[in-house]
Amino acid sequence: MTIEAPISRHEKTNFKIYIAVCLVVAIIFAYDGYLSKYKWSGRYSFYKEHVVDNDGKPTATMKFNRGSPPFFIGVAVLLGAYLFAIKNKKIIADENELIINNKLKIPYDSIERLDKTHFRSKTKRKFVGDQSGNVQETRSAPEGYFIITYKDNSGREVKRKLSSRTHDNLAAVLDELVAKIS
Repeated sequence: MTIEAPISRHEKTNFKIYIAVCLVVAIIFAYDGYLSKYKWSGRYSFYKEHVVDNDGKPTATMKFNRGSPPFFIGVAVLLGAYLFAIKNKKIIADENELIINNKLKIPYDSIERLDKTHFRSKTKRKFVGDQSGNVQETRSAPEGYFIITYKDNSGREVKRKLSSRTHDNLAAVLDELVAKIS
């Protein structure tokens, strides 16, 4: 049976937020740097303060507002490219080995230790009550990380940390690992 742990929604959402922030900041700075010179813009007073009142020469703030938008757009593009690159990365617990991001293959017989002390300790319990007085317990997905210690092809001992912040469905992968190495 094959169990997969894809990149977490949390990780993807964070990249999308960073991209949106970069684009919004680029738009704001571009507006202040280039469109504030028109009297119809709501920021004409900014232009007047940083260019007109400075003998027609832009101040350092105005130069920054004119020069920084391409850099913010570039960062947003790089973050988008990285998000596109990692969207299909996953951890696969196969019949014979653990495959991480389709590159690193760890046979189960080479795994020496599995430290899961920090994995289930962060499971959150929440008690929810309704209007009739019934109380139900809900549990969120297990959080934390576990560390796999294994020997690579050259015989070195390698530690690999797998975190629930970067991958969803990691609890099922851990259960499969425990079953296979026991």
